[in-house]
Amino acid sequence: MSRTLPPLRYSRLVGALPAVVPFIPPEALERANGRPIKVRIGANENSFGPSPKAIAAMADATKRIQWYCDPEGFVLRRAIAERHNVSRDNIALGAGADDLLGLLVRAFMNPGDRVATSFGAYPTFLFHVNGFGGKPVATPYREDRNDPEALATLARRRKAKLVYLSNPDNPTGSWVSAESQLRLIDRLPPGAILVLDEAYADFAPPEALPTIDPEDPRIIRLRTFSKAHGMAGARIGYAIAPAETVRAFDKIRHHFGVNRLAQEGALASLQDPDYIAGVIRKVEEGRQDYKRIAERLGLKTLPSATNFVAIDVGSADRAKAAMNRLLSEEDIFVRMPGVAPLNRCIRVTVGTPADRKAFGAALERVLTRIDAGA
Repeated sequence: MSRTLPPLRYSRLVGALPAVVPFIPPEALERANGRPIKVRIGANENSFGPSPKAIAAMADATKRIQWYCDPEGFVLRRAIAERHNVSRDNIALGAGADDLLGLLVRAFMNPGDRVATSFGAYPTFLFHVNGFGGKPVATPYREDRNDPEALATLARRRKAKLVYLSNPDNPTGSWVSAESQLRLIDRLPPGAILVLDEAYADFAPPEALPTIDPEDPRIIRLRTFSKAHGMAGARIGYAIAPAETVRAFDKIRHHFGVNRLAQEGALASLQDPDYIAGVIRKVEEGRQDYKRIAERLGLKTLPSATNFVAIDVGSADRAKAAMNRLLSEEDIFVRMPGVAPLNRCIRVTVGTPADRKAFGAALERVLTRIDAGA
């Protein structure tokens, strides 16, 4: 006998949200295509892998996986604090920067509060803003770069509670100077907080990284072990923030959210600076390689201080066709910005030398077929 079940009754906020996720993962693309991706250079992962010391530390940590992790992350927070010359009380751990973005939105934003960002900026931040009832407002990029002056003006005009800036930036790879960031902080509306996402800081020039008092209540800085440290799958990042903010996060965070393997691997990675410096050198070599590939095909790259390069292929239609054909015809995974005028580009992670060689040859074939109308 069949019976009618009552409908699920979601909150008004969740019920009104569209059924979306910020990204389609490469695994889902593989399932849709029915075959594996051969060259995975679309998610800004570290193609060179984590430090061997980190791998060894995580392998050793599996021997104690039956125990809960340290919910305070005491040893790792102390090591991070020493690296940045701040107090351990200024460091909050999270399951990647995405987790920390959710915490700070919950901690500081009330439903209906305005949140200022740039069109096309990292979509996971707005995923949290929308999920907790915020009202995002955005300003366009200027000359393919974040425009901190326009962002400050927008924040003041709309009385934004949070202002988001990624520096260096995803998806362009561009950066703004430390001086420009400090001017932005000084122009924030009263009570506003700058969320400074520094996921790619390890690749940035020194003049892009300001010196900021960790107790300044106007700013929260986010860092990650996903990029230069090559631990994206472990999910671990941290915030540098006033001690009072870190205590506020303690009220709402998942206390066992940063697992034992992630904590011990991150600690070992911090203790292997020569390996990380080697990764940074390899990334710089890869960026130059992509520039040469683009020039050979009559294309340009946007200046980048990250582990990826945006290649200008001329138009949004051509970029979308190139991205789709690279996947469907060549089994190569890349991405593209979703907002004009940046969507005239494809965004390509710095892969290994073999990855880059395969990509260059495939891009030439794909663009030839697109231009021939094939």
